[in-house]
Amino acid sequence: MRDRVYRTEALILRRSDFGEADRLVLIATPGGKQRVVAKGARKTTSKLAGHIELFTRASLLLAVGRNLDIITQSQIVASYPTLRRELPRLSSAYYAAELYDRFTEEGDESRPIFELLEATYAALDRTINPDLVLRAYELRLLHLTGYRPHLHHCATCQELLTEQADRFSPQLGGVLCEQHRGADRASLAMSGATFRLLRYLQSQPLDAIEALRLSPAVRGEAEHLLRAYVRQLLERDLKSVAFLEDAMRAD
Repeated sequence: MRDRVYRTEALILRRSDFGEADRLVLIATPGGKQRVVAKGARKTTSKLAGHIELFTRASLLLAVGRNLDIITQSQIVASYPTLRRELPRLSSAYYAAELYDRFTEEGDESRPIFELLEATYAALDRTINPDLVLRAYELRLLHLTGYRPHLHHCATCQELLTEQADRFSPQLGGVLCEQHRGADRASLAMSGATFRLLRYLQSQPLDAIEALRLSPAVRGEAEHLLRAYVRQLLERDLKSVAFLEDAMRAD
């Protein structure tokens, strides 16, 4: 039987007004995605308000509610101040949160996905390459949710890809070999440098991104290919994409 009061690690992903003085909060936890209520959090006297800031990691004490569980205590564990202060990083955090939201269901337990999102926010707080952190995050999240793009074997025939491969098919789920490059007439052109980057990001730790020095063209192409794949899977663009693109252009 579930305890009436329980503690969990959480990442604060979204907040909205709820009732007269409460906030509805979307959190990511090792036990999955949850929507919970912070009672009285909009009151100026609330002690809870400062401990449910967006894109922070918190330790929450929750009470089981009839429809939604209720935050009774919150303590910030990691605040990621640079992430929340600089617009390109902040817009990246919004994008990462929305991508998590779209690829997960409430109650689906997954500590690896939680740890990925946590590591991504920590990386966004310190990185000099927020765009590449997002590409690595996209690739890892797609893998953990069962949509890993084919970057080492042809998406059509499963033959080992060579560096001559130059077409990416969002519809077929990855890169096409030379023999089957025409299998999808809507496939996208891909340079050798971008192909190598995607395979590198798919396999290397987040810290390895800091050593990369890449042209804007390669960065933009990698973003275009993965964005097209995500759009194919979700059948729409994420709402945060326009905000992210504006923030990156303004940087």
